Amino acid sequence: MAFMEKPPAGKVLLDDTAPLSAGIEASQSLHSHTIVRRYSDFDLLNSSLQISGLSLPLPPKKLIGNMEREFIAERQKGLQRYLDVITTNHLLANCELVKKFLDPNNYSANYTEIALQQVSMFFRSEPKWEVVEPLKDIGWRIRKRYFLMKSKNQPKERLVLSWADLGPDKYLADKDFQWLIRLLPSCSHPHIYRVTFSTASESSALVIRTFNERGTLRDLIYKAKPKEPFLRKYGSPKKAQGLELAHIKAFGRQILEALKFLHDKGFPYGHLHASNVMLEGDTCRLLDLENSLLGLPSFYRPYFSQLRRINTWERVEGRPPDAVPGDRFPPARWEAGVSVLEAVLSPEACKNGAPSVSRLLQMPLFSDVFLANSEKPQFKIPAKLKEALKVAKECIEKRLVEEQKLIHQHRRLTKAKSHHGSEEERRRRKILARKKSKRSALEGSEEHSAKYSNSNNSGKSSCLPPVPPTTLGVCHERIDITATPRTSPSTRGSTTSSPGCANTSSLPASVYEWYQPRSLTQLHSEFPERYFEASRNL
Repeated sequence: MAFMEKPPAGKVLLDDTAPLSAGIEASQSLHSHTIVRRYSDFDLLNSSLQISGLSLPLPPKKLIGNMEREFIAERQKGLQRYLDVITTNHLLANCELVKKFLDPNNYSANYTEIALQQVSMFFRSEPKWEVVEPLKDIGWRIRKRYFLMKSKNQPKERLVLSWADLGPDKYLADKDFQWLIRLLPSCSHPHIYRVTFSTASESSALVIRTFNERGTLRDLIYKAKPKEPFLRKYGSPKKAQGLELAHIKAFGRQILEALKFLHDKGFPYGHLHASNVMLEGDTCRLLDLENSLLGLPSFYRPYFSQLRRINTWERVEGRPPDAVPGDRFPPARWEAGVSVLEAVLSPEACKNGAPSVSRLLQMPLFSDVFLANSEKPQFKIPAKLKEALKVAKECIEKRLVEEQKLIHQHRRLTKAKSHHGSEEERRRRKILARKKSKRSALEGSEEHSAKYSNSNNSGKSSCLPPVPPTTLGVCHERIDITATPRTSPSTRGSTTSSPGCANTSSLPASVYEWYQPRSLTQLHSEFPERYFEASRNL
């Protein structure tokens, strides 16, 4: 498959980490994309999930009266709560049992048989390997299977073979992909687990490593055995136990050194979690370098896909806490650890971006750890393959950014719908609508009265000039004024006015009607006579 070429017809590369949600519907409203499940199916699923050690709220059975309407409605609510608990639990939501129960169309294949067929084809060309037994469900990935192996040359040595199908982030060309898979045994680093053999086809890859009886870092935290099923080992968080501060510092420094080495080589990793860290004594070694080449999504992709600042391949390493960002950290006596947690998980870090691996190595928690490495790091990648890895890394980050944008838009839309549908918002909109209707009614009545008044006075005032600013008299009565202009300072024009009106000798020679309210000063008996000739009559 060439770079950015779509998968062949009939080959759908699903993202198994995509979260699923389920809702109970009545039988009358079933659609073509929904599934039909009986209570017995829920009971069978619940029995299979008991291996996790979790207490799941499945409604109890009822033999008599189980067809009553009230009982059916109550059971429907109980089954909805049960589905909500399963789909919000990260381990349960990603296990094969739940995926097949909720999405049987995409998860109906038997991946163990598919893996055996691929491994058998590989053994035809490599007869020195032999399968001892399948290691069923020791990992969380649905399309990745494990087998216990041995070499005919060294029959006592136990090996583990991992087979995986291609993922949705596979952007490498087939030739580059197969070449890089075959380069994995040449990677030598004191904190990267050595690959014994690796090969790839156009649709999958298999890798052989030495089997470690002690297991991974997660096995140490949960006190589990590596051959046990994944849900039994890690399903219940009550089994987890903390590590000593010395181990945290040493393991953290070793993991950061391995990540820095891969980043400096231009090799994307992006799959750091406790199950991908193998323990050999007091030494940590990273596992599963092939995951990024296969295009497999990270175990914690549902977490960091909701944080828009976590958008580069270097920043997606590790597991975010259940509540991000975090503002509660251990006591101040662990000051060095608190500084690291604040740099990675604080609201400022989630807003501005997490620190780089180089920056973390300089922090006091890890900078004073001494590593005695006798093995010289080595991983030679040709320049052509480095360029192909760079382009593939950019495509993976682009898909992550686009997914984060869709999630952000969906959140905003959901929040807006919730806000507009709330009872408080409905009440507020009703109040605003009432005020608007009252305001419009008041404006309409005022406009109507103004029109009516204008229509009554249009015959008298439509042709009148504006009142001169020199007019001083005010009265309620209608006043007809006839004025003649001054001819000289010593002569006055004759005036005819109604009682209480001002001297209008300075007015222009025109006749008009004038309506203004009468002032109190004009009604007073002591007001000067020179302004009002008729003031005596008042």
